Amino acid sequence: MSSYRSPSKSAQSKRLFERARGVIPGGVNSTARATWSGWQPYPLFVDHGTGSRLFDVDGNEYIDYLLGLGPMILGHRPEKVTKAVVDFIETRGTVFALPIADETALGDKIIAAVPAIEQVRLCNTGTEAVLYAVRLARAFTGRKKVIRFEGMYHGFSDSVYWSKHPTLDEAGPDEAPRPIPQGPGMPSCLDDTLIILPWNDVGALRAAIELHGDEIAAVITEAVMCNTGCILPEPGYLEAMRELTSESGILLIMDEVITGFRLGLGGAQGHYGIEPDLSTFAKGLGGGFPVAALGGRKSVMSLVADGTVSMAGTYSANGIAVSAANAALDQLATPGIYEALQARCQVLTDGLSKAVADSGIAGYVTAIGPVMQLWFADAPIRNYRDAARHARHDLFRIWWEEMLDRGILFHPGAFENLFVSFAHTDDDIAQTVEIAAEALCALKARI
Repeated sequence: MSSYRSPSKSAQSKRLFERARGVIPGGVNSTARATWSGWQPYPLFVDHGTGSRLFDVDGNEYIDYLLGLGPMILGHRPEKVTKAVVDFIETRGTVFALPIADETALGDKIIAAVPAIEQVRLCNTGTEAVLYAVRLARAFTGRKKVIRFEGMYHGFSDSVYWSKHPTLDEAGPDEAPRPIPQGPGMPSCLDDTLIILPWNDVGALRAAIELHGDEIAAVITEAVMCNTGCILPEPGYLEAMRELTSESGILLIMDEVITGFRLGLGGAQGHYGIEPDLSTFAKGLGGGFPVAALGGRKSVMSLVADGTVSMAGTYSANGIAVSAANAALDQLATPGIYEALQARCQVLTDGLSKAVADSGIAGYVTAIGPVMQLWFADAPIRNYRDAARHARHDLFRIWWEEMLDRGILFHPGAFENLFVSFAHTDDDIAQTVEIAAEALCALKARI
């Protein structure tokens, strides 16, 4: 079992984890925090976060690139978002089971930011948004099959929680992957509703549509594969996907739970100039508060308008979430804010890339603005199977341990991401690059 470089630094976390395991299955409330997801031999317990910094219960301070797995795009406890939420609770309430005008204001901001969206419906989580998007696509087209790609994660609903990171010996041949449920408890009959494809392969997508086009309701994809590290779309791939789906009456669902409002105000689709039929958003939307959205063409969303497709939720568009998202989008609409973030991210990407090159270790950095990963690999990674075959998780773990011991926090899994927030400063970036070079030297010495 892996351990921390300096266990004495996390003695309180160890004690709290042992206590938590008696009350909470696995000791945590999400798989992403579990020991089997890399937090071995126990996850760190947090005391508080401020801006780009996170402090654990043992008093350790970290420059935080975990960022709650993405939601803390404005950093921890962003002043304007926090104030908006506190003001709403103190002066108005929380949940009313009736609409508030603030929901419309938020909808206007989302529609103004994302060109493909004509109408939007709020919900609570990315999983909910995707669940509704898939249901809506099936209702709109009258078809049942959905194409999804190996290595992507679209939430944990039964209809899409398949082939996230399957073992290659059970996943079928490269050119024709089999649907593999993420675990037991998934109805086996659902495999007939899914077509699993390798990502970044136009030929495979074209062949599947030619064979099953009149049965396919939707293609669901991230614009950037962010759930197997950071894998960028090859030039022309997303454009071909948009063209092929349009020609066959298939809805294109773009999962922007991670990339939305992070790569720019228009998300990844704005960055790449793609207009999907439906889009889902969550992490970047709420400034750290749980809120999500499903938006798309009015002709599709009309099925929600007349109740044909139900989108329900007691907590959907609750006052806390709406006030947070309104404040977050107001801040994200500040002129020049993304350009400044991109510049800082480029310094970090270049610095990490130089540190890897100087170390002589086989690896490279893949990044798109504030989403990045360092791949320890001796071959290009363009899809999940490349990552499964070439990514050196053992080297990543050692590098992570060395970085953590020096005060840099991100997820210990090589298939996760490093996130940069608007709160990270030039000094944070400079410190991180310097520490990364030290950690890579330590890695080389250990191997």
